[in-house]
Amino acid sequence: MKVGLFLCILLAFLFSATAQTTVPPFIRLFIGTYTNTGKSEGIYSYAFNANTGDATLLSKTVTESPSYLTISQNQQFLYAVNQLGDKKGGVSAFALEAGSGTLRFLNRMRFGSNGPCYISTDHTGRFVFTANYNDGYLKVLPIQKDGSLGAKSQLIQHYGKSIYPGRQDSPHVHSTVLSPDDNYLLVQDLGTDFVKVYPVDLTKVSPLGPAVDSCKLQAGSGPRHLVFHPTKKHRLYVIQEISGMITVLSLKKGKLHIMQTVKIATADFKGEIRSADIHISPDGKFLYGSNRGDANDIAIYSIGTDGQLTYEGRQATLGKGPRNFTIDPTGVFLLVANQQTNEVVIFKRDKKSGLLSDSGKRISVGAPVCLQMITVK
Repeated sequence: MKVGLFLCILLAFLFSATAQTTVPPFIRLFIGTYTNTGKSEGIYSYAFNANTGDATLLSKTVTESPSYLTISQNQQFLYAVNQLGDKKGGVSAFALEAGSGTLRFLNRMRFGSNGPCYISTDHTGRFVFTANYNDGYLKVLPIQKDGSLGAKSQLIQHYGKSIYPGRQDSPHVHSTVLSPDDNYLLVQDLGTDFVKVYPVDLTKVSPLGPAVDSCKLQAGSGPRHLVFHPTKKHRLYVIQEISGMITVLSLKKGKLHIMQTVKIATADFKGEIRSADIHISPDGKFLYGSNRGDANDIAIYSIGTDGQLTYEGRQATLGKGPRNFTIDPTGVFLLVANQQTNEVVIFKRDKKSGLLSDSGKRISVGAPVCLQMITVK
């Protein structure tokens, strides 16, 4: 009797320990793509296993060139820009069932513009903020109670140019990033080399006020994307597409101050630089920046107590065109969307060194350009 009881207790303990170590967080991965290559049809949803790095396809949602995605704070809605030419660009809204990973189309607002390329939403879920690259403006749309997008909007046109011929002959608004407190919208303009700061009042129909700061980065640098530090709330990092620079800035009372600038290509690199995306590990200790062009790699930096960067190494992306990448919520894996080779490559991340190694895991998908992950609540 005692032996039987002992065996029951032992088996229960082993089962509990196994469950604790093998049951992964409930993570969903959404991949936005370009559909004009004929190899993709829209947005792809996966269940991601943070223990193994495996991804299982859950659903496919047909929509035209959803090149950038954002998910509402309550995980009930997903918004995607439709990056199209011929004045067909716009934004689509979907209801999101996080458990199953399925999307249900709500509505689509056409802008009559070319090349919307970025979208974000505030933490209360009242507005979406979009960047329109080719036409050089940012646009704000209200979110209705059912998650669909309203027609009344606010549009702010940028003006000017910079020194790089062919790429900076006019403004090119590339991203619209809200500060962690939703008090400011930071807008990166690749065509003018400015990062502009707009005050935000979410209680107003037109939530953006006139810019309170315009921070000029190095001429010809081409600011593209920006990320705030997860704990140092006033520290932020801007990656510049043309020059391959990362600039460290502080934001205080709506004013930007440059703290440091580093070049992410190696000193002897002679090829084309087309830096793209930038992210910080969940623990705030490491920053990663992607290079396309002839480099096709990820540069890795440690972040000091003062928020400044120290170079630690780099990792080839094992594909071409790393337009976007993401770090899973547990900080164990870094996933790279190699647009030109139609594959997401999954790297294991060393939490102590920040360095990456190939996990051997891949996701085959046509022209992946945006990766978004959530831990299902």
